[in-house]
This record gives sequence, structure tokens and C-alpha cells, in this order.
Amino acid sequence: MTTDSTHTLTQVPIGIDATGSRTEFDSMGNVDVPAEHYWGAQTQRSLQHFSIGNDHMPIEVYRAYGYVKKACALVNQSAGRLPDWKAAAITQAADETIAGNLDAEFPLFVWQTGSGTQSNMNINEVLSNRSIQLLGGGLGSQQPVGPNDDVNMGQSSNDTFPTAMHIAALLELDNHLIPAVTAVADSIEHKAAEWMDVVKIGRTHLEDAVPLTVGQEWSGWAGQLRNALKAVEFSREGLLELAVGGTAVGTGLNAPPNFGKDVAAEIQKLTGKPFVTAPNKFTAQGSLDAMVQAHAALRGVAVALMKIANDMRWLASGPRTGFAELILPANEPGSSIMPGKVNPTQCEAMVMIAIQVIGDDTAVAFAGSQGNFELNAMRPVIINNFLHSARILADGCDKFRTFSVDGTDLNRKKIEQYVGDSVMLVTALSPVIGYQNAAHIAEAAIADGTSLRDAALKSGKVTAEQFDKIVRPLDMVGSGIGGA
Repeated sequence: MTTDSTHTLTQVPIGIDATGSRTEFDSMGNVDVPAEHYWGAQTQRSLQHFSIGNDHMPIEVYRAYGYVKKACALVNQSAGRLPDWKAAAITQAADETIAGNLDAEFPLFVWQTGSGTQSNMNINEVLSNRSIQLLGGGLGSQQPVGPNDDVNMGQSSNDTFPTAMHIAALLELDNHLIPAVTAVADSIEHKAAEWMDVVKIGRTHLEDAVPLTVGQEWSGWAGQLRNALKAVEFSREGLLELAVGGTAVGTGLNAPPNFGKDVAAEIQKLTGKPFVTAPNKFTAQGSLDAMVQAHAALRGVAVALMKIANDMRWLASGPRTGFAELILPANEPGSSIMPGKVNPTQCEAMVMIAIQVIGDDTAVAFAGSQGNFELNAMRPVIINNFLHSARILADGCDKFRTFSVDGTDLNRKKIEQYVGDSVMLVTALSPVIGYQNAAHIAEAAIADGTSLRDAALKSGKVTAEQFDKIVRPLDMVGSGIGGA
């Protein structure tokens, strides 16, 4: 592709055929970097100073940053601030980033500067050197495409990093988390419909209660998930507002008029998502409240899933000495010493995921409270925790649905046994013979170890005909759905 008489963009394959090191530079001086990589001096300094643990900045952040850098290059090109040939090189390098072809060039750790400056400079340097390579220049020269003056034109880490955070978070929700949770809710609703007429004994305070149907119980789980998803959907609105255009402190210094609006519109085109410029850049850069609220919604999903997974594993406990109402799929041996043992492993995994997400949320909320003046400098830990939570929830939901919910069946014999043995069916007699008389019948049945029917007839408060007419479990389940 020819861009002008002096600069030609060639289709050079990704990669650097070199070994050893080369010299890169920044405002502080020269730095040796691995010759086979595209990154530059500031990335290398970060690797030297912040190689902490094994927590690397999620690759989704850099792919999202690809959209930001491409959009900024296109807007700067349209405004005549960036020559066509430079914009062409930067946008191709950004496209390669978005596609994941440059993933190996983003090695930085989560634990770095809280503004995300080092990750911003990581992508600036990579796009600069890749552009230079496409234009036939010398790597590390910062000519003819510089990381600060060209790739970062009209931008600051302070407005672009939270923009990349929002893009990465929203794409993770839309592409993975929401579909995965929706699929679990759909599967649970399917089971609920299948078992809506199977009467079972309810439990409150972990004690026997009046009957309901298995379908009603499962519909409650599905409803809980649907409600949690509504909160996730609502939280998306805050993520659609982008900080780009505010530059260093929210004033837009060094960015042209309408830059933020134009870049947001370009990102909307590139992603197909209705991103807009944040109406108040000081809010967008001084706080991370939209991310805090979005993660709180993830916590809500985790709470719902923990309830469901715990209920399922308790109801499946057994097979001989537990509740044993549910029969979960037998996916793998459950013990290295007890032959034939099978455990509710998918439920256990989901509970652990929920615990982790709730812990992640505590860190996100705490980090969100640490904004100072015009900047919240706790960004890396927030986006790392958000993407971690969303990812394990989505993956966990896929496995939980496929290997547990979809294959769960009922132990109808056990369910019928519990219904027949329950003394809480006496509740149906209360309107006829009074609460106290009904209570005494239940107490007598429990004390004597007799059936409720025998205790009721022995009390003389009801006849056999009355008992059989009144104490009918199927008539006691009502609806509980749709306001009934």
C-alpha cells in the first residue's frame, strides 16, 4: 500500500528476526531491550521495577487498547493532525493487537503504576515499533512513528487506560459472562417446567416445612439468576461512558475540540457497542465508580450461584444417608481411598468461584474508594479483578450447566417418602381445628414416632374422611409464581 511518495506501507509479517538486545530510549536515557520484541524503554523499565508475583495485566486490556489507539489515530488523521501514511501504519498495528496477534508483546505485571501509564506506554511502544517496521524504518529509532508524539497523540494514560478498562469489561460481559449466566438460567427454567408437578417437602431454617413442587423450587433459582442479570445489564450503562478526551486531569489539554466525542464515536463503530464520551471527564478520571458498580453486579451473580450450587449439593447428599432428592451426574471418581464414592464437584467448584468473586469485589470496592483529587490510581487491580471475576464466573457457568444442571435427575422415591413422612402437612388442618390443636397433633406424631394421620385420628379432632380430604399435598402447593 503506497501512502505518499516517500513512505510506503509494506505487508511485513509480524516478528523480529533478531537475538540479543537492542538499545531503546526514553526521556530518562537508553535502555537495552530484548531484540526479538517490539516493546521499548519504558516497558523494559517496568519489567525491571515491577516483576511482582505472577499476575500479568490481562491481555483483554491490551486488545481493548487496540481499539482506543486505532480510533485516536483515525480521528487525528481526519483532523489533519496525523498524516495518512502514519495513520495507516498505526491502525494496521492496532488491528493486529485487537486480533491477538501481538499478545506476546504485552508482558507487564498488574502491580505497576496505578494510573496504568506503563501499560499505555507498552502499547504505544509496540505500535510505534511495529509501524516503523511496516514503513521500513529502524526499530528503536522512534522514527517515523513515535510512541508519544504519534501513537499517543491527544491522549494521556489518565484518560485512555480507564477507556480501555471500560471497553475490556463491557466486551467480557457481552461476549462471555451474560451469555453463560443466561444459559444456566435457561437450563434451570427448563428443569423447573419439567418438574412443576412433582410435589416435595419444603425446608425453612433447615427444618421440614410445607410442600411445594420441585419445579417451584427450581423456578426460584432461575428467578434469582434473572434478577442478578438485570443488575449486570444495568451496570453496563456506566461502562459505555468513556474517559478519552480528558487527557491528564479531565480538561482535555493537548487534545483538539470534540476529540473525546469523536473517538468515542469511532470506538462505537469499531466495536459495534454504543459507547459515548463521558459527560463529565473529571468524574470519569477521578473515580472508578462505574467499574465498582459493575463488579458489584458480578458479586450479585456470584451470590445467586452460590445459593443454587449449595442447594443442589445438599439436596443431592447421600446416596444413602443424606437428603438424596437429586441425582447429580457422576463425572469422575470422588475419592482416592473410598471406592464408588462420587462427589458434587461442579457445585463445589461453583461455590469456590463465588467465594473468590466476593473476595475480588471487596478489593475492587476498596480500590474504588482510593481516588485522590483528579485521579484514582488503583486502576490495574480493579480491571484485573473484574476480568478475573467475569472470566471464572462465565467459565464456571458453562461447566456447571453442562456437567451438573443439564444432567441432574430426581430420586422420586425419596421425594415421595419425605412427603409421606412429613408432619408439617398438619398446617393444612390449622384453619379447620385451630393452630394449637394442630400443633399438639404434630408434637404427638414426633414424640411417638407415628404418622401424622395416625396422630390426628388419635387426637379425635378430625375424622379419617376429614383428614384425607384436607391433607392433600398437591392441593397445598399453590403457585408462588406470577403474583399468585
